[in-house]
Amino acid sequence: WDHSPLKYADKVKTPTLFINSDQDYRCYLAEGIQMFTALKYHGVDARLCMFRGENHELSRSGKPKHRMRRLQEITDWFDKYLK
Repeated sequence: WDHSPLKYADKVKTPTLFINSDQDYRCYLAEGIQMFTALKYHGVDARLCMFRGENHELSRSGKPKHRMRRLQEITDWFDKYLK
């Protein structure tokens, strides 16, 4: 538990964008959903983007439409929080 990000969710203040894929076996979707839910519970602005049929290689070898959406989600998030 000491090494779990969930333990510290109540201390997070930074808006957080989660990008997960349902076939990613390095970064499990369930863990992303748990952290997203914990941050929302604690009032942190968070967004969860889930890509069906993709794995950990989404940014390099994912379907073109998913790669484009991923980049758009990141760009929109940065536009919202870094301006």
